[in-house]
Amino acid sequence: MSSIGQPKTKEYKDFFSFFLTAVLGASINFVSQIFYRKFFDFDTSVLCGYLTATVLTFIPTKRYAFSARDTGNTGREAIKFLGIAVVALAVQVYVAKYTLEWIANPLFPNVSELWREKGSHVAGMGMSFLANYFGHKLLTFRSTGFYDRLLSRPSKEQERNV
Repeated sequence: MSSIGQPKTKEYKDFFSFFLTAVLGASINFVSQIFYRKFFDFDTSVLCGYLTATVLTFIPTKRYAFSARDTGNTGREAIKFLGIAVVALAVQVYVAKYTLEWIANPLFPNVSELWREKGSHVAGMGMSFLANYFGHKLLTFRSTGFYDRLLSRPSKEQERNV
């Protein structure tokens, strides 16, 4: 019975650890978006807030959420992290934008613009959280072997000499 329970416990622990680092990222994202909103339109401020949080949370995510402190693959992980972050960014920006446009503005016209925007932003952040978690869990901090296969491929010049 304990051998069956072990993987589940580890998955819950990983998810909870990621959730805590995501709370840090969400806080940075949320607060910085309010600052950026003073200078940019809603969509651009959401993008800037997300980028700020992404840069500031790579190391905590690597070290604590996925226990990948000593992998020796930080460069590759950073590239994969940014790739997943770009996908999750698109998720966040479009979910926030369309939640504001299709739900918050039509259904809550009497609520202040700030609250409609922040509610829409939180909806986008929630969907982005899921995209980030599964992307990082399945790709970023896991060896897929792709890089090693890419390095071991013979170059075109080597193929011609054979």
